[in-house]
Amino acid sequence: MDVATLIGQSIVNGLVLGTMYFLMAIGFTMVFGIMRVVNFAHGEFYMLGGFAVLYLFGSLHWYFLAALVGAALLVGVLGFAMERIIFRPFRGDELSGMIAALGLSIVLQNTAALVFGAMPQSMPDVITGSVALGPVIIPFSRLMVIVLSFAILALLWLFIRFSRTGRAMRAMVQDSTAATLQGMRPQRIYPIAFGMGAGLAALAGGIMAPVLTVEPFMGAIPLLKAFVVVILGGLGSVMGAVLAGLGLGIFESFVSNFYGAAAADLLQFLLVITILLVRPQGLLGEKEV
Repeated sequence: MDVATLIGQSIVNGLVLGTMYFLMAIGFTMVFGIMRVVNFAHGEFYMLGGFAVLYLFGSLHWYFLAALVGAALLVGVLGFAMERIIFRPFRGDELSGMIAALGLSIVLQNTAALVFGAMPQSMPDVITGSVALGPVIIPFSRLMVIVLSFAILALLWLFIRFSRTGRAMRAMVQDSTAATLQGMRPQRIYPIAFGMGAGLAALAGGIMAPVLTVEPFMGAIPLLKAFVVVILGGLGSVMGAVLAGLGLGIFESFVSNFYGAAAADLLQFLLVITILLVRPQGLLGEKEV
């Protein structure tokens, strides 16, 4: 494979990785920014989204888009319920909330292993074929991941920008005390935010299910990458998560193709350390006074 083809393929693969990273990271940073909870169960919501799409599309033969929406709603409702049942009693206690999230992660992983089995499962092809852009061959399945991810991002931006609930969520991120004094009620915003974060993770898992295999422990790596992206982009910054996710995905793809996966893991964490030394609040985060 010549260098031009390898570069083009690296960009495409990097965009696929980057879109998955920013969908994961947006849900993660939304929950942290509003609730101040480090949600270690976020990767398991990604996993549940993959299994939900596998069942709805592969077994019940729903249309893929309908299966995606169904998976996001199912996992989003689960996240809504988990906030009320598990996280509400620990509101204001960040350490206890973090431990509760870690416990929920272990429970969901092992429940999925008991229900679905521990072996990786493949989903039927959603779309076949490819398109050639010069020397670069782009499978339609990967192009679908990129297009759907940006479509979800656009819908999320419209919701946050123009809906009453979205404006309330932005206000809670910026200054929760002032937002509460203005009449916004955290007991309503928190479960909605947690449910949306879980739903976004499920969408990421469902979109990636046709490209990757689905198994109970598939959420560990995406959670780690989401955590890195959130730190790079700035805690609570949705646009920072998008830019950092795309940048990390493309960087990882280039280094993996030219130097191997081990070098990619090493260099991306060195990059994170370097950026945080120069700008501790992340790319678009605000410095705390």
